[in-house]
Amino acid sequence: MKMDRRVLFGLVSAFAIAPAAVLAHGKPNRLPQFVSGNVLVTAYDGVSDDLLTAGLGASGLAGAAPAVSSPPTAAELRRLAIYNNYRALVPTDAGNGYGSFFGPQVDADGNPTGGEGMIAGTEYLVFAGPRSGRANVTLMVQVPASFDPDNACIVTAPSSGSRGIYGAIGTAGEWGLKHGCAVAYTDKGSGTGAHNLATDQVTSITGEWADADELGADSQFTAPISEHARLAFNEAHPNRYAFKHAHSQHNPEKDWGRNVLQSIEFAFYVLNEQFGTTGPGKPTRAVLTPDNTLVIASSVSNGGGSSVRAAEMDRKGLIDGVAVSEPNVNPRPADFAIVQGGGAPLHDHGRSLFDYTTLINVYQGCASLAPSNATAPFNFAPSPETCTSLAEKGLLAGATLEEQAEEAQQIINGYGWNPEQNVVQPSHWFVNVPQSISVTYGNAYSRSSVVDNLCGYSLGASAGGVPAALAEAAELILFGTSNGIPPTGGVNLINDNSLGGALENRVSISPSSGRADQNLDGALCLRALATGIDPVSGERLRGKARALHRHILHSIAQLRASGDLGGRPAVFVTGRNDAILPINHTSRSYFGLNQATRGDRSGLRYYEVTNAHHLDVFNAFPGFAENFVPLHHYLFEALDLVYDHLRNGTPLPPSQVVHTVPRGAGAPPLTADNVPAIDPAPPEANRIVFDGTTLFVPE
Repeated sequence: MKMDRRVLFGLVSAFAIAPAAVLAHGKPNRLPQFVSGNVLVTAYDGVSDDLLTAGLGASGLAGAAPAVSSPPTAAELRRLAIYNNYRALVPTDAGNGYGSFFGPQVDADGNPTGGEGMIAGTEYLVFAGPRSGRANVTLMVQVPASFDPDNACIVTAPSSGSRGIYGAIGTAGEWGLKHGCAVAYTDKGSGTGAHNLATDQVTSITGEWADADELGADSQFTAPISEHARLAFNEAHPNRYAFKHAHSQHNPEKDWGRNVLQSIEFAFYVLNEQFGTTGPGKPTRAVLTPDNTLVIASSVSNGGGSSVRAAEMDRKGLIDGVAVSEPNVNPRPADFAIVQGGGAPLHDHGRSLFDYTTLINVYQGCASLAPSNATAPFNFAPSPETCTSLAEKGLLAGATLEEQAEEAQQIINGYGWNPEQNVVQPSHWFVNVPQSISVTYGNAYSRSSVVDNLCGYSLGASAGGVPAALAEAAELILFGTSNGIPPTGGVNLINDNSLGGALENRVSISPSSGRADQNLDGALCLRALATGIDPVSGERLRGKARALHRHILHSIAQLRASGDLGGRPAVFVTGRNDAILPINHTSRSYFGLNQATRGDRSGLRYYEVTNAHHLDVFNAFPGFAENFVPLHHYLFEALDLVYDHLRNGTPLPPSQVVHTVPRGAGAPPLTADNVPAIDPAPPEANRIVFDGTTLFVPE
């Protein structure tokens, strides 16, 4: 077990014993067998271009999107990808902490420098095999020029969401690079791979488009369908796309933990190529190993969940500690209750992502109309038509729209979505978060082909709601603009079952109701696949639908988390207002499972942050700015805590609720008073405790 090696780390520092000297006669450094193809190596000087900001610097990341050529170069696509991925995860407005608490212009100790924060170093990019071009996993390692082999460290940065290889550049990537650590990235086999089914073009590892036959195994993703099937589908549904996460037919999520472990092994290879010993005619010898290199598994959301699963799966002692934010974990069922404050115990926790998301995908369009959500920011897509259709189908009993909307909200909260998320969810409905998750994960878990048209959904651009070809300029930069889960980069959700012909999902007309109820028919179809029950008739699914449901259950079973981190020191930070990954089904449920599994041998700490939600970038806008603080700040604090624990033996603070203070009216700039530090000795009233049967979470 690796975590006890923090003693070694301390001794190495204290006696200045260089790993290169200690292990001068290490084993030959060999490229891992899972790596396939050529490793692309690029050095960045930290002046004209760099690892963290692609030459944009802190001010460039906060400014307008960088221009690109037509067609764009690989360097331009990389710059655009870093720009968009950074800004998608990290708020870049000064009032929200950028430049004062985090950002390239803030050093590793949290002090603003006034500079641009560009970081010199070398970047290594490769596919993990078996490389077929059908659904390649991308790995990347960034080694900053400040990397010190005598104090070697690696931080994992698997992409959040379905993002591409630069998806965690601003989160775990920034922290690791600033601390002189190598950063091990992976797109987890999801990523931005898109296949234009009309032109049969796909993207390379660096984002350029080419014919699928020409790229072959060097394609990020080529839909696993025959030419005959592609042509037939294109004739029936022209101008559509297949996406890697949705349509690989591999259930990539089952391997996310393994992909993180692969990224670590690739990082060791890269580091030993740089710092290993060699001689004339002799192979490079590995001097950096898991025994003398501190490894922290990190990232946020899907990336955080991937690092958690990697720690659970780690049998080689690669990982020393874990520090993640708002992790997407699907814990296995466990018999304990969750109690918040003086509330009622919740026993039905730990539901899967697909289960709780398809539920909200059915009801949120109506719930957004609830009078209790009247002040919710970005509440721009409430649907009275959805309320009416739900009532007609017997899924709501209220007599008025207001009653129906409040009932829909009650159904959502009754399913374990805590009330603190209610004010945030309408904004997520507006930007298609539950809709996109339901469609992409429904396809992935059922292992459906793009030509199966699961529940009548497809992916394509639209003009005035009608499917259309994506503009060439938009397609050429998808690598730099797409988050991997449509709607994204101009590619939308299309309802192919809409009355009168295919339409963009939100404006489509459901055949069962004849009204524009934001494709309630499609949402109910996906919900049925999640539960195995027709939500309207109450009857069990049969035939093909039943088989799809079973495929989905099997896929979810493959990714359930065990709750056993092997006693490693670990920190979860999660916002109480999370409206994407509800805390009762994710962080709280996992922490309780871990406590039940490991007991006193657990090294996990859980810090629940009030007035914080999943998408910090929304905090730049009115309605969010006054009421929420950036959870991103607490990811960096979590990493600091785990790093200090592993290097110096400093105890991790007990699990606790961190009570933040919103910025309030006018949203003045964020200060330390708004985001108090995690308390090393919190009062009992703030502590999160597990007594063997119940997880108690203070208000």
